[in-house]
Amino acid sequence: MRLSILIAIAVVVGSVALAQGPPGLLQYETRCAEYYANSYHVPPKLVEAVIDVESNWNPFAVSPKGAVGLMQLMPRTAFALGVHNRFQVEDNIRGGVAYLAWLIRLFRDDLRLAMAAYVAGPKPILAHGLTYSSREVFLYVSHVAARCRARCLEEATGGN
Repeated sequence: MRLSILIAIAVVVGSVALAQGPPGLLQYETRCAEYYANSYHVPPKLVEAVIDVESNWNPFAVSPKGAVGLMQLMPRTAFALGVHNRFQVEDNIRGGVAYLAWLIRLFRDDLRLAMAAYVAGPKPILAHGLTYSSREVFLYVSHVAARCRARCLEEATGGN
């Protein structure tokens, strides 16, 4: 039991360090994330957490299902959001944050449901809520929540 808790803590702490990278790296990406988060009234640390989980800040990430870029946009979602180049950092973040903002409104500010819909699509979550929650969805929502908490804690403590 203790070992599993220590491993979980090590994974969270390690992923915080990995996502941050060296000082100065990712400044453009983090500025874009913050700008669009504020523009669409989405918590900036939530946007950063989604990017941590979706792509680990790799703008060239491609999932086995065909999701692309920092916020792992699927082709139809990107098209609907007016994203022309899913690999382009600003376009991808703008589209991903716009989609996230729409989901947050759709699910009346329930961030758990919005995050579940981000990974599974809104239809199954609208129909069944979190009872739909497959293991993948549950783990995704949990991982984003953990990353968001870690980023908020890091900001509150000045990175210490």
